[in-house]
Amino acid sequence: MPLTLEVVTAERLVLDESGIDVVIAPGIDGELAILPEHAPLITPLAPGELRVRRGVEENSYFVAGGFLEVLRDKVTILADAAEHAEEIDIARAEEARRRAQESLTRRHEQPDVLAAEGALRRSLIRLRVAERSRRSRPGPGMPHGHPEA
Repeated sequence: MPLTLEVVTAERLVLDESGIDVVIAPGIDGELAILPEHAPLITPLAPGELRVRRGVEENSYFVAGGFLEVLRDKVTILADAAEHAEEIDIARAEEARRRAQESLTRRHEQPDVLAAEGALRRSLIRLRVAERSRRSRPGPGMPHGHPEA
């Protein structure tokens, strides 16, 4: 029996789909792969890439941390923030990366280095998720899942 996946933030329902073969989530100690009939689980998530596979198709999402719960064949992710790879505004993520890097170069002036490092990490993950999604999109006449040359 395939999985049902629900990804929810405080602002919106990001994803509600069934027929999922595997969910690969960014756990705080590394990636977690959730397959059908997984044991019940509740665990915190780190900011990172959430990958969802159905057959040979894989979709990527950015999640900014939160919690993952598995009950029977349903996976629920309560994310601090989440967005599909195609929703990521690359220019905005690049600007956030630039600002975070500037903040880190002025460490002596800024008391909140951890916040700047977190912002940098989140912006880099967003950019990686968006880039991976764009590389895996098929070009004209190309089958899905094969990067363009």
